Amino acid sequence: MIQRSTRLNAVHYELCGPIYEKAKELEQAGHRITKLNIGNPAPFGFDAPEAVIRSIIDNLRHAQGYSDHKGLLSAREAIKTYYAAKGIAGIHTDDISIGNGVSELILHAVQGLLNPGDEVLVPAPDYPLWTAAVRFSGGKAVHYLCDEASDWNPDLNDIKSKITSRTKAIVIINPNNPTGAVYPPELLQGLVELAAEHRLVLFSDEIYDRILYDEVEFRSTATFSDDVLTVTFSGLSKNYLAAGFRAGWMLVSGNKAKAKSYIDGLNTMASLRVCSNVPAQFAIEAALEGPQQMEELVLPTGRLRQQRDLCYDKLVAIPGISCVKPKGAFYLFPKIDVKKYGIKDDQAFVLDFLREQHVLLVQGSGFNWPQPDHFRIVYLPELEELSLTMDKLALFLANYQGNGAVAERKVVATM
Repeated sequence: MIQRSTRLNAVHYELCGPIYEKAKELEQAGHRITKLNIGNPAPFGFDAPEAVIRSIIDNLRHAQGYSDHKGLLSAREAIKTYYAAKGIAGIHTDDISIGNGVSELILHAVQGLLNPGDEVLVPAPDYPLWTAAVRFSGGKAVHYLCDEASDWNPDLNDIKSKITSRTKAIVIINPNNPTGAVYPPELLQGLVELAAEHRLVLFSDEIYDRILYDEVEFRSTATFSDDVLTVTFSGLSKNYLAAGFRAGWMLVSGNKAKAKSYIDGLNTMASLRVCSNVPAQFAIEAALEGPQQMEELVLPTGRLRQQRDLCYDKLVAIPGISCVKPKGAFYLFPKIDVKKYGIKDDQAFVLDFLREQHVLLVQGSGFNWPQPDHFRIVYLPELEELSLTMDKLALFLANYQGNGAVAERKVVATM
């Protein structure tokens, strides 16, 4: 038998895991599946801005050759301008690398830093690629608590208690996936001070930094210190609704003089894949400097804001469901009363829901949450479909008995 690498033994990505595979089986059997497992805007009728599409088309002939391994200079200049306007100091275009989505760059950043046994502080719940990247790199993901009772903000005392001599970095996901939290400035200041005290790298995942509701304030982590080495990640997939283009970037800022070896390692990682896909790089300047379509979508009259509000209101009306209202991104991370519904295995719960109502969710443990009492909903469907889907959940839970079993029903919700 040909065996897979043992490095993969602790690597999981439940957004496309066993429940997703079951959904594909049901789809192949002829069922229509409502896929609320992943933040993929296009299937729900969201289009990237016209200027972004046009820029790729107009420059396609010029995209036939390799670019610089860090990316097109024009794209990196636009990224530099974007972050300088946010207040990040001392940026050079060589501090920016463009990748095939943020996912590739997360792997590069983590692999370039860790040696076997090194530790990285990762939030719980987290976007699971972060935990997977640490483990795949031979490191140990140490999960710190994000406190639901405090709007899902990280617990600074919990983080401090988990720092050891092996800790190399802290991951910050803000705006947060899966909770929708947006961290206040004083909390970010506290995280930066912890990193400075213990000489840690900050990995700041800011892929949703334009998807903000209720006039909430957002600040990039790197604006709080010119000394702490901070690696900031973003891209086109969420803010510009262009997930399939696979165009992401990372910016290294702070005291780069103390990190020459690490930065050289990042350069090596970038060069090993020659360059990221060039056509999508031509979209970056147009996206950052063109009309900001997202600004309208998050207004009270905007589609995303209305979908968030409807989904939240319908969820908290279901007996045994509570939820912190998200301030950013396009996810809710509701809590379910496991005693009321007899739930001991959150994966079994979402599988039962999929089998009966053909709606694909992700269980909370898929985001490295330690208890079987949460799940994530993507609220990208239009209002009518989203309302019907929440009605399906309410109907499903009305007689749910847990433990992998569903009570018989006299009525089945239909689309």
